[in-house]
Amino acid sequence: MKKIVTLSLIAAALAVSACNTVAGVGRDVQAAGSAVSGAAEDARN
Repeated sequence: MKKIVTLSLIAAALAVSACNTVAGVGRDVQAAGSAVSGAAEDARN
């Protein structure tokens, strides 16, 4: 029983850290997209 609880806690910790990582990547991609859009707008004007 103790082993199952320990493994469950480890799995939960990994899941939470993975969500934070994916969210961080999403913010980075969004920032890069905004930069590209801004550069394209500047080039068009």
